[in-house]
Amino acid sequence: MQIDEKNIPKHIAIIMDGNGRWAKKHLLPRALGHREGVKAVERTLEAAGKLGVRYLTLYAFSTENWGRPQEEVKALMELLARALEKYEAKLKRNNVSLRVIGDYRQFPESLVNKIDDVIESTSTNTGITLIIALNYSGRWEITHAMQRIGQQIMEEKIQVNDINSELIEKSLTTNFAPDPDLIIRTSGEHRVSNFLLWQCAYSEFYFTPKLWPEFDEKSLKMAIIDYQQRERRFGGLKTNNK
Repeated sequence: MQIDEKNIPKHIAIIMDGNGRWAKKHLLPRALGHREGVKAVERTLEAAGKLGVRYLTLYAFSTENWGRPQEEVKALMELLARALEKYEAKLKRNNVSLRVIGDYRQFPESLVNKIDDVIESTSTNTGITLIIALNYSGRWEITHAMQRIGQQIMEEKIQVNDINSELIEKSLTTNFAPDPDLIIRTSGEHRVSNFLLWQCAYSEFYFTPKLWPEFDEKSLKMAIIDYQQRERRFGGLKTNNK
């Protein structure tokens, strides 16, 4: 079955799961699983751009990931720093704009500065927007949005009656992007893991047993083809129902 090029999801979000299990499967250290995961990011970003996807959001580091062994967290930070250094020029060359959602300013200062530098250096690019979720969770984001709204009320810029879905959406860290059309989770797990809780209200979900380091262009195309077989109703009835 071929992809319908006229029905490409505008925004795809991915819960990248399975790096550790991939490493265990191949009798390798977990750190090598994460390195292979970076290669999968590169493949997927390139494939999504070629297909015409406008936004690609990747769940890279959740607020819960701080509970992992300290050595693994440190290795993840170092891997992220190296990846930004390695791929910054390629992002600019391929017209990719980088955005980050999440409380990433809790990361080491040198890493925060590097993230900010790459965001700034790619800010005028007009191709696909790569959104990386770092130190992110859906509950954190909604709480953060409520704090912003509460501050506006305290400053008497708005009133309680002004609070509605539109105001909440404007207060989210993803306010620059549409809600995801398709959310993919790898590794065979079937849960959202605190990811884009507000934004996933009408998203289509696709679950694959593939571990994240195994994910490639073919995997992405299979997910999109599956998405294209569905009828999105956004809470309504099928089009042939009255």
